[in-house]
Amino acid sequence: MPNFFQRLIGLTGGIGTGKSTVSHYFADVYRVPILDADIYAREAVQSGSPVFSEIVHRYGSAIQLSDRTLNRKRLGEIIFSHPEEREWLESKIHPYVRVRFQSELKVIAAPTIVLVIPLLLEAGMTDLVTEIWVVRCSYQQQLERIMKRDSLSLEQAQSRIKSQMPLEEKAAAADMVLDNSSTLNTLLRQVDAALIN
Repeated sequence: MPNFFQRLIGLTGGIGTGKSTVSHYFADVYRVPILDADIYAREAVQSGSPVFSEIVHRYGSAIQLSDRTLNRKRLGEIIFSHPEEREWLESKIHPYVRVRFQSELKVIAAPTIVLVIPLLLEAGMTDLVTEIWVVRCSYQQQLERIMKRDSLSLEQAQSRIKSQMPLEEKAAAADMVLDNSSTLNTLLRQVDAALIN
């Protein structure tokens, strides 16, 4: 870690609450470096990786597409229908993601860095950040957003939300809560105000 104080913002929230909107605003307007757990998680399961091999061994060749890459849709159906399978997969991916964050933090000297970690609390990665920001909205908004964004049925959307820690619990653990139940401008003004604090 650099020998000066860094503001390491752990940006989290539920699926479809607006984490990407906030992180893009940080990057585009404030030029803050963004480290994204989802990118590292995709690296962890890319074809040829140790985790990919374990996934194929566990679920068989049907979990691969014709080009030998991971069938993410099929994997999603499995892990969101069977909590124990989701836990198994996360136990393989989270250690890789943690190491990637640690290695990046060693070489970035910016005064503020945003770590986008959807499962920040669930994965026990709060030690990587100096403050926790939670983006929240209503349950109905979450449902509508992810059904539209990911072309999911109501049941699929509900199972994805249910698989995560309730937003109320995340908000209770937060240093800053961003309310994304109104307009985009209202959300971004909250980011501006929170950065000044």
